[in-house]
Amino acid sequence: MPRVVYRHEPADRFIVSAIGQPGQREFFIQVRSAEGINTIGVEKEQVRALIIRLEELVTDLRRSGQISKESGRGNLVIDNDPLELPIESDFDVGVIGINWINNQIEIVFQAISSQDEILLDDFDAGPDQIIIKCEIGLAMAFCTRGKNLIASGRSACPFCGLPINMDGHLCPRANGYRR
Repeated sequence: MPRVVYRHEPADRFIVSAIGQPGQREFFIQVRSAEGINTIGVEKEQVRALIIRLEELVTDLRRSGQISKESGRGNLVIDNDPLELPIESDFDVGVIGINWINNQIEIVFQAISSQDEILLDDFDAGPDQIIIKCEIGLAMAFCTRGKNLIASGRSACPFCGLPINMDGHLCPRANGYRR
């Protein structure tokens, strides 16, 4: 079956959100442009890794002088609106690629593949993809919203660092006693 590639060049909305209670949340990335809207399922750790990589990219671009020291810092408009309905995931993310092209950040989201294919640059075959291009400000607003979303989850156990559920958890550092 041929690959389906959705393009958002440029994206006018790029957000991450979650549905459900902490410990049972489902995370989604939603992107919108003149071409339409796409929603994809992600894991919380994928969101955390994407935030780290985007922030590292912007820091490296500032250090190298490719962008000004103030790019993406001033007057960030954080989109705190909910996901647009209906929330139907186009696919679950397997691979994420990030590029800096023509003064825009390009992010490629590739669907999970049963063949463990990594075909980010083969547009004829392979898992579906969503390609977005956005300004630094939109990417930094995504990072801010994502960090707030991750921080709003379950708190960490002060002894072992694992997340604490509403009913506590069995702490390995306390020999299995409930904390």
